[in-house]
Amino acid sequence: MSDVKITVHSPEAPAAAGPYSHGVISRGTLFCSGQIALDPVSNLLLHASDVAGQVTQCLDNLNAVAASAGTDLREYGLRTTIYVANLDRDWPIVNEAYGRWFGDATPPARVTFGVAMLPLGASVEIDAYVAVPRST
Repeated sequence: MSDVKITVHSPEAPAAAGPYSHGVISRGTLFCSGQIALDPVSNLLLHASDVAGQVTQCLDNLNAVAASAGTDLREYGLRTTIYVANLDRDWPIVNEAYGRWFGDATPPARVTFGVAMLPLGASVEIDAYVAVPRST
């Protein structure tokens, strides 16, 4: 195993929909692929008409990837990128659900983009960079 590139796969996250890894660890940072609100078991889009539910599911899926890498998005999240299909309409909902998910934890830095379309008709996609604490 290389300390430069370690591939992460989480059985608790939805299966990858293409030729990519759930995440890659390099030099103490986990780079997570984008997650939409897929159910980890059925791989079907959840919360089709519930943007807040999609945000929560995206973050839950990312946290499952982080857990498989020995880390935690809430505690060690460094940065997220949020892609929103209808930024004008959904921005307040996304912002509220995102803040609720992180609760009292200090949220990571964040970038948000409005996009024309997301896979499977999702309203939201989120990716993340997460620090991987050294094991003692």
